Amino acid sequence: MASQDRDRMAAWSLQLAEAHQELRHRINEIRTGLGQRRLSDDALLTHCLAFCAALTTHHHGEDDGMFSQLLFARPDLAATVANLAEDHGMIAAILAQVSELADRAAGSGGDALEAIGGELDGLAAIMESHFGYEERTISEALDEGVADTGWSADVFRFGMP
Repeated sequence: MASQDRDRMAAWSLQLAEAHQELRHRINEIRTGLGQRRLSDDALLTHCLAFCAALTTHHHGEDDGMFSQLLFARPDLAATVANLAEDHGMIAAILAQVSELADRAAGSGGDALEAIGGELDGLAAIMESHFGYEERTISEALDEGVADTGWSADVFRFGMP
């Protein structure tokens, strides 16, 4: 294996932590914006929906690519990966609720925006726990070498160039 490939694989855990940090930053900006109403309601909803899409893309990239490659290299992590995938299901349900609330808030604002804020507060707590667990349990295995079958764009950059 070429040195450059080893260096890139050794950086998977760092890139994962950076992606998680970016998602934390995005949700915190939205939560702050909702609390301070620094942006128009429409702008807040747009940011909220973009965040939901980014987190969904990140988790689909993990579920549909990174985890399968990780299990190929490290079948002993099956229980850990199952726990992470279960978290993804729970987070997806919250994101669906947030999207539904955002649709309702598009015309009404007020109470719907407060409800979104409550959902995002809970989501932020779950994300923090999930990200910490993920980084603690799979980082070493990622750095040992996991083939990139195209999943890295969604996991690390949420499908953005």
